[in-house]
Amino acid sequence: MPDNTENTKIIRWGILGCGNVTELKSGPAYQKTTGFKIEAVMRRDAEKAADYAKRHNIGKFYSDADELINDPEIDAIYIATPPDTHHFYGLKVASIGKICCIEKPLAPSYKESLEIYEAFTAKNIPLFTAYYRRTLPRFEQVKKWLDNNKIGEIRTIRWNLTKPASDQDLSGIYNWRTDAKVAPGGYFDDLGSHGLDLFGFFLGNIKEVSGYSLNQQGLYSSNDAVTACWLHESGVTGNGNWNFGSHKREDIVEITGSKGSICFSIFENDSIMLTNEEGITSLFIEHPENVQLHHVERIREHLLGNSVHPSSGFSAVQTSWVMDTILGKI
Repeated sequence: MPDNTENTKIIRWGILGCGNVTELKSGPAYQKTTGFKIEAVMRRDAEKAADYAKRHNIGKFYSDADELINDPEIDAIYIATPPDTHHFYGLKVASIGKICCIEKPLAPSYKESLEIYEAFTAKNIPLFTAYYRRTLPRFEQVKKWLDNNKIGEIRTIRWNLTKPASDQDLSGIYNWRTDAKVAPGGYFDDLGSHGLDLFGFFLGNIKEVSGYSLNQQGLYSSNDAVTACWLHESGVTGNGNWNFGSHKREDIVEITGSKGSICFSIFENDSIMLTNEEGITSLFIEHPENVQLHHVERIREHLLGNSVHPSSGFSAVQTSWVMDTILGKI
C-alpha cells in the first residue's frame, strides 16, 4: 500500500468497468482530485476500453481484470462493474492489498457485502463505497439542519418513490438493473439503496426493519414494488414505498420533528425545504458537474488522515442488511 501520509504522494487508480457511470459521474472526479491519477482502465471489450482511455487521456487500458488488478503501477482500484461482480473482484483486490472503492450497492446481498468488508478489514486496507450522496452539499445541509435541532426532536421519516415503466422496461430489452440474478430487487436495489443509506447517515443505523416486495407488472424478472417500515437506533421511525409501474414519477422525502419538518428529493434536482416556527426556508444547492467529486475528494482526505470518510465498507454493509431484510432475504 502506498504511503499516504505525504501530501505530495500521487495515488494511481485503476477503474474496473469503464461504463456509463464513469463517463461523467465518477471518472472525471478522480482526475480532478489533487493527488489522484487514473493510470489504467479495464473493460471486457478491448475496443471500448481503448476508446475510453483515449477520450479521457488515460495511458493504459486492459480487457482482462486480473491484469489491471495486479498491475504494479496501480495503487488503488475503483470497481464500477455491475453489482453481481463486486464480490468476485472485491475479494481479488483485498487479496493483493490495494485501496478500493466499490460502486453501490457493495454487493447484491448482505452476506457477500459482509465478506467483502471482512476481507479488507482483516488486512487493514481502506474500503470505500460510492454512496456519494453522503458528501453532496445539498444533503450535508439537511444534516446540518437536523444536527442543529431546526425541527426539534426528530420523530419520523417517510419516502415515496414512484415512476412509470420505461420504454426499455416495456420493450423487454435486457437491462441488468432489472435482472433478478444481478439485482434481485430491481430498481429498488439501484435507487432505494441510495436513500436508505442516506437515512442512516442522517439519523443513525436502522436496528429493526420489515417489508414486502413483489413483481406486479411481470415485465422483467426482478421485483418492481416494495414497501417497508423501520426503526432507527435513535428511536426515529421510518416508512417507504417504491413502485416502478406507477402512472407518475414522484420522489418525496419528509423528515418530521417536534417543531417542524424537512422535505427534499433523493434524485430530482429540487430545492430542500425547512418548515419550522421561523417560517419556510427553501434552498437550491446545485450538484457538481461530476456528482462524485466531493466523495472522491473525501477519499483523498481520509487517506491523508485529515478526516474520516462517511461512506465506508462498514456503513455499506449496514445498508445491505437493511435491503436484504426488506426483500425477505434474511
